[in-house]
Amino acid sequence: MIKQITAVGAPEPDNKNFTNCLQVGNQLFLSGMIASDAKADAYTQSVSCLGKIKALVEAAGGSMNDVVKITVFLTDIAYRNDFSRARAEFFPGRKPCSTMVGITALAQPGLVVEVEAIAMIGAGS
Repeated sequence: MIKQITAVGAPEPDNKNFTNCLQVGNQLFLSGMIASDAKADAYTQSVSCLGKIKALVEAAGGSMNDVVKITVFLTDIAYRNDFSRARAEFFPGRKPCSTMVGITALAQPGLVVEVEAIAMIGAGS
């Protein structure tokens, strides 16, 4: 059974073309999260993206320890240090598997980072 997970800290997209998070069993599949403020710097945008992931994982009854894979999209690979600093704050212990991809643009002007994730609820405890 597929269940939609929602969280106050991660509003659903306005266009309703997709959902932020689906749960299948103990698996969570999270769409790419973008920052709330496209004018913010790369570090602040990274914190915003990871904060939305945290809100959704916790809404499903999990924790950031349950995140097993993230994919990071950066409009400039030079932002990787900003993202790495934010990631260290959200994953102080074991780090999830990670892929980082340099891209030319994101869907909204000003955005420089997008992060998608997969979590296994209960696996990280």
